[in-house]
Amino acid sequence: MKNFPSSISRMIDAFASLPGIGEKTATRLVFHLVRSPENLARELGEAATSLKKDLRLCACCRNIATSEQCEICEDAERDASQICVVEEALDVLAFEKAGAWKGSYHVLHGVLNPLEGIGPESLTIVDLLRRVERGGVAEIILAMNPSVEGEATASYITKQLQPFQIKITRIARGLPTGSELSYADEVTLAAAMKGRRDF
Repeated sequence: MKNFPSSISRMIDAFASLPGIGEKTATRLVFHLVRSPENLARELGEAATSLKKDLRLCACCRNIATSEQCEICEDAERDASQICVVEEALDVLAFEKAGAWKGSYHVLHGVLNPLEGIGPESLTIVDLLRRVERGGVAEIILAMNPSVEGEATASYITKQLQPFQIKITRIARGLPTGSELSYADEVTLAAAMKGRRDF
């Protein structure tokens, strides 16, 4: 940024690199920090630094966790025989907020997208297959976003699961094509989960 000290320019660039934050919003955020007490900037920096250091992937479902297993996988009240497969950890948060699901999850961390070099090996599909191989899984619910990539990923996973002869369903189409689960409201998500169908 021209006419700003380098420390301010670097911070504006850092904020602007986040999704949904443009240059104007980034500039407002930085100048808010400049005007704020020093401890706010320090706390923000420490929180950002510890974010990656304190997090890991759950050994079971690959959700974001702070210990070997996430809280959902450790919850004995959850139905581990049903696995809801989602694209991102944000999707787990959306379902949990809706209170629409009492089974377990599996987070893929993306979808198949050959144009961007994202193949099956880039996702956690192998981990999902291992979970099914261990036994005790009765149903897989595919909850990918209704996009071309989401559909391709759902089809690929279905083919990989065919030898296991387990029930495979897809959440109902309560979501418009091209939308994202993490932005859906609780009622829509609950209805989509209840209306799931065979895939």
